[in-house]
Amino acid sequence: MVLDGSVNPGTAHYLVSNIQSAPEEGYDLIIIQMNTPGGLDLAMRDIIREILASKIPVATYVFPPGSRAASAGTYILYASHISSMAPATNLGAATPVSIGGMPNPGSEDKEGDKEKQGAKKSPPATDSNQNAMHKKIINDAEAYLRGLAAYHGRNIDWVKNAVREGESLTSKEALEIGVIDLIAESPQQLLRDIHNRSVRLPSGKVTLDTADMSIVEVEPTWQMKLLSIISDPNIAYILLLVGIYGLIFEGYNPGTMVPGVIGAICLLLAFYALQILPINYVAAGLLVLGIALLVVEAFAPSFGILGVGGIIAFLFGSFMLFNEPETGVAIAIPILVGVTIISVILLSFVLTLAIQAKQQPVVSGREELLQEVGVVQHDFSGEGWIHICGERWKAHCDTPLHAGQQVKVVAVTDLELTVVPISGESSSGDTFS
Repeated sequence: MVLDGSVNPGTAHYLVSNIQSAPEEGYDLIIIQMNTPGGLDLAMRDIIREILASKIPVATYVFPPGSRAASAGTYILYASHISSMAPATNLGAATPVSIGGMPNPGSEDKEGDKEKQGAKKSPPATDSNQNAMHKKIINDAEAYLRGLAAYHGRNIDWVKNAVREGESLTSKEALEIGVIDLIAESPQQLLRDIHNRSVRLPSGKVTLDTADMSIVEVEPTWQMKLLSIISDPNIAYILLLVGIYGLIFEGYNPGTMVPGVIGAICLLLAFYALQILPINYVAAGLLVLGIALLVVEAFAPSFGILGVGGIIAFLFGSFMLFNEPETGVAIAIPILVGVTIISVILLSFVLTLAIQAKQQPVVSGREELLQEVGVVQHDFSGEGWIHICGERWKAHCDTPLHAGQQVKVVAVTDLELTVVPISGESSSGDTFS
């Protein structure tokens, strides 16, 4: 199996399902060829749980040369029954961080600390909470990696450097201090080197017999590749927004079809990704509320009040949607800023159109007839007929009117107009005495 890329729910599903099915399909050893920059904590732990529970040995191999097992990859390497690397590879940098690029909550400026001490002021409660959360995450990660190291009898002392200092090692350095078991030039050499090695399985210690083994590559299906892509929090977030905006645009222009179809597909893909990602439901509610306010602003303009509230709710909901410190899942700040800017531009565009539409005169309906000028068709007193706006209307007037005389509409009641004469003018421009 190949783990090439980030550790996410898609890759976790691919690895877990194959580890579970390997014994039933008659395999005696699983080799995970790994090259990863790290990934999601929950996905990593799913993989590790399955490795530790596997009925057959799992060998993780950082390959080809130039690859790495950074962050989550280091944990998986420690958890494997056989941990191996190719030359010119590296591992480490196991400090848990948010993938959204948030600043380290535990870092503080030393000069700022001195100023606070001189002023005899305690730090804000929010900073204390962040520092406490940061310490909890670091301590949990270190204890987890130490437990994996102890389980397989690997170097425990280096764990602190990897987690707290973000230290990395080359394959040669890792072998020298006992972080990995061996260095192999190729998968075939790996099989030869691990022959007769003893490993610890849930059923007890077993000795590997790899002399006559052949390697069968198991490629991920296209469904797993697709899941791996859309399960990235940033991709899932973008799909969610494209889906919602697509349906909104379809609502503005019914029958267009293209925005509605694209929106529905993106929305379903986003829902599929969200069901396997740890989301904050309060944040999801804020996100929905923000979009709803933007839609209401578009259909019933409040000249910015609902729109501004919608953007604020939308921004906070987006920021907190995946912002779970324990899992390291978050949306990248540039994407949040970009989406917010686009939403502001769209809102401004809608508000501009609404203001322009409100300032334009009425061109249809009953209001159009008010103050319009018509021409009397026949002499009448009380009720008669006039010609106005290219149509023949029944009109009422308190004063007698003459054929050809111009009148102005002052009221509209059902299908009858109330008019008053325009003194002394006819449709041809002749005046009457």
